[in-house]
Amino acid sequence: MNRILAVAGKEFLHILRDRRSLAVALLMPLTMVLLYGAVIDMELRDLRVGVLDLDGGDRSRELLRAMTSSGFIIEAERLDGRDAIEAGFRQGRLQAALVVPRGYGEDLARGGARVQILVDGADASTAATVANYLQAVVALVNRDLLRDAGLAAPFDARTRVWFNPELVSARFVVPGLVALVLMMICALLTSIAITREKEAGTLEQILTTPVTPAQVIVGKVLPYVALGALDCAMVLLAGKWVFGVPMAGSWWLLAAYCLLFIVIALSLGLLISARSPSLRVAMMAALMVTMLPTMILSGFVFPIASMPGPLQVVCRLLPATHFLVVLRGIMLKGQAWFPLQTAALVVMAAVLLTLAIRSFRLRLE
Repeated sequence: MNRILAVAGKEFLHILRDRRSLAVALLMPLTMVLLYGAVIDMELRDLRVGVLDLDGGDRSRELLRAMTSSGFIIEAERLDGRDAIEAGFRQGRLQAALVVPRGYGEDLARGGARVQILVDGADASTAATVANYLQAVVALVNRDLLRDAGLAAPFDARTRVWFNPELVSARFVVPGLVALVLMMICALLTSIAITREKEAGTLEQILTTPVTPAQVIVGKVLPYVALGALDCAMVLLAGKWVFGVPMAGSWWLLAAYCLLFIVIALSLGLLISARSPSLRVAMMAALMVTMLPTMILSGFVFPIASMPGPLQVVCRLLPATHFLVVLRGIMLKGQAWFPLQTAALVVMAAVLLTLAIRSFRLRLE
């Protein structure tokens, strides 16, 4: 134990003396969560819709008022013909167009009115949102008309959103940022731990001492665990105070899972460090192995269920995938037990730490 503490003390002093690396380790997570939390906004507002009202009656005006009453959709332009729709799409002035045909009011009185919705599909995700919203507006108008006529709709679906009723993007994004920041910073910091010793020539001094590979690895991990825990606390507090992310579960349980994830990230960084020939290679490998997979394949931005089957298998092999389920479950849903994710994270931590120790032992041999 004394040998582990001696290695940890040496690494801790080295971290304190390297002011630039320490500043990066402390400021980068805070900067990332503030920047990404403010920029990544999945809520769509002020969707620009052109209106071609060929009817011009009271009924058509009621439909347009219903469309623009919520503020998500604005009537960007009153069109004078169908040719103006394509021109609006091509010039980016419109995202959709609503066409109200002549005789809409009379057809509505007879129960057979139709309107046309045209959507610019160049941005598929926005197009789907606009189309769904306009169809929802038409459905609401239909329901109101049936109610005014004293008729009941065949069925009435009432939607109620749980855990994030206002559909605030930050509550979905910030937990993902916790996983991204911890994985990237912790792996990057430790990826240079051994290669820096090799390039500075101090690794030979360590090899002359009676410490074992396991003691060296554990001793090097300990200071970075404390640093990673500090980063994690800053990111979570920034998410709560700046972006209003709620905490429905236990802070202690969240801290335990964060600690487990930090150990995984640090072990991955040490494994990269032990296998890399130089400091530059270690840093590049750490960024490539951690940043891109965590952003793209962990479910942080893109849903895993929509990915191809073989890619979903790869996603399940990433620690961030399971950690994200735990984070969102604790923070948003107040869950307390994640047997599958816990088992996966424990196994990954054990495997990566063992591989890091074995790789360092091979280097010693």
